[in-house]
Amino acid sequence: MEPRVAARLLDLNRRFYREFGQAYAEKRGFLQPGVQRLLLQRVPREARLLDVGCGHGRVLEMLQAQGFQGTYIGLDASPPLLEAARQRADRVDFTVRLLHRDLASPTWHEGVPEVDAALCFAVLHHLPGWDLRLRVLRTVHGLLAPRGWMALSVWNLLRSPRLKARVQPWETVGLTGQDVDSGDLLVDWRHGGYGLRYIHQFTLPELEALLSAAGFHLRETFLSDGEGGRLGIYVVGEK
Repeated sequence: MEPRVAARLLDLNRRFYREFGQAYAEKRGFLQPGVQRLLLQRVPREARLLDVGCGHGRVLEMLQAQGFQGTYIGLDASPPLLEAARQRADRVDFTVRLLHRDLASPTWHEGVPEVDAALCFAVLHHLPGWDLRLRVLRTVHGLLAPRGWMALSVWNLLRSPRLKARVQPWETVGLTGQDVDSGDLLVDWRHGGYGLRYIHQFTLPELEALLSAAGFHLRETFLSDGEGGRLGIYVVGEK
């Protein structure tokens, strides 16, 4: 992918989550079943936990309910979503740090300490191009303690006829299908106004290859969420 196209797609999503962050939070008032499953099964009570793309902080409430007593570091590029996360952070009993960080920046990890585990839910599909995704995952790998692990999810929206109908032509934003990579989609948003987002539709083999290239050992994969319990692809990798 040409740098100008990647920059265009990143800017599209930055603008979306800046302008529609509050509307997005209103529509995401719950944790997906796959996220709940991983929090219950895999997060130790006193872990040092990094949430890459923490959004509006719904994870904090479930951690609190589980009696989490570790340290939580949440990163996000959307000011409205981070503000919502800060409000939730005021209501929990464990240590929380929330940082405004853009994963497209090579220095997004500066000041982030070593952690035992990382979460990366519904984030990777917003990063254009293999190289950027790999750079981010390698950085997460480097932040993990020995035997640390990462859980990530990506949307599997083409499994849903309803969501598939939200895909728009690239010409809407002045691009063509030849400008973007296979699996790249332009998807509309209709709550609180009309917006557009860039999303990459992964295959499971593609995700597995990406984690392997980043140095992770694959430990678990499963489908969950939405219609038929298959609109999210989940992968767990260990350092």
